[in-house]
Amino acid sequence: MPRKLVVMKFGGTSLATPARIRAAARRIARERMRGWDALAVVSARGSATDDLLADAAKLAKHPAPREIDALLATGEQASAALLALALEAIGCRARSVTAHQIGILTDDNHRAAKIRAIDPRPLRRVLAAGAVPVVTGFIAVDAGGSITTMGRGASDKTAVVLAAVLKAKRCEIYTDVKGVYTADPNVVPDARRIPALSHEEMLEFAAMGARVMHAGAVEWGQRFGVPIDVRSAFSPAKGTRIGTVSPSRLSSRMAGLDRSTVHGAASDEDWARITLHGLPDLPGRAASIFEAVARDRINVDMILLNVPQGGFSDLSYTVLKTDLPKALANVRRIHRRLGVKAVSFDERIAKVSIVGLGMQDHYGVAARMLRALAKAGINVQAISTSEIKVSCIVPEADGARGLKVLHQAFQLRRRPKALAAGA
Repeated sequence: MPRKLVVMKFGGTSLATPARIRAAARRIARERMRGWDALAVVSARGSATDDLLADAAKLAKHPAPREIDALLATGEQASAALLALALEAIGCRARSVTAHQIGILTDDNHRAAKIRAIDPRPLRRVLAAGAVPVVTGFIAVDAGGSITTMGRGASDKTAVVLAAVLKAKRCEIYTDVKGVYTADPNVVPDARRIPALSHEEMLEFAAMGARVMHAGAVEWGQRFGVPIDVRSAFSPAKGTRIGTVSPSRLSSRMAGLDRSTVHGAASDEDWARITLHGLPDLPGRAASIFEAVARDRINVDMILLNVPQGGFSDLSYTVLKTDLPKALANVRRIHRRLGVKAVSFDERIAKVSIVGLGMQDHYGVAARMLRALAKAGINVQAISTSEIKVSCIVPEADGARGLKVLHQAFQLRRRPKALAAGA
């Protein structure tokens, strides 16, 4: 009978030192001893990616994205080779594998490439030979053979995609935290670990700025029904299970959290706002703007269009700060043709959000959020809602404070030890 497969992804902190690499190798070897086949996916070690980007910035003011991808790929390749060596050293056969070798094919959008096809046959051959494939996460290749990368944190995506293609029974993401928390524990010390989340909730958490999981990984998990376990590389704790969870089942597993079904909060300071002042109130003007944005492959998050006055309105939208120069060049190319009077931007904003499955069935969640921010003297500049989240744009200086306010307002803090012991 074929052995069951577990995909295990190790983040940069999990591989930062030789001791941690050996610990990851032992964890993989234990799964093999339990009768599982294992496939490892790795990120670059420690600060390797940031160090490489810093070196590139010293050499080129506007480095070519293609060359940046080729540069960053070296970090993951080093991790894969080192983990394979550590596995071999403890008697576990292993083979480091790159994107070229397993055929993860993407488009040519360097730094944010999208997967187009995967050939799982090379990985199946390595597994059939009794070895552990150690795959470089985050990296792929385009139709022309150039190295591409899929965005920061996309090693998670590599792991989930491979788990889906190979029909793995488990996909485990090992990181430096014990799971997904009700808020960033570095900002909110009494944040509580969440035992279970739906794919939909985790997707919103990732979009809101939670760094634990890559949004693209969660999206693939949702699309192909891959359950994902987020666990600590340094602790035996169970972590957080991300998968399809009904609201009633989730509520029972989230005992002690706020009854409004708000399960977490997040803040994100990676966004900037662009505003087009005096946009003519005519059909097709907004469509022309966002068609141009899409052609330049710029992701837009929140959009706000005010009520027209005198035949004109103001249109604002948020983009990642890293995309701001490209987005400004984009809109300045077309604003005169569209009759826009002026263009402005603001990098000093933050997005604070709450998320929870079933929020649309509970009245007053948004009102409670806005009242809490108002009592704290935090000015809300824009609001965006969906069935399972509410997000507000606030001044950047109020981002962390806004997160703490919302965490307290929705009673997301960790239960007292006495209550937890008796639960």
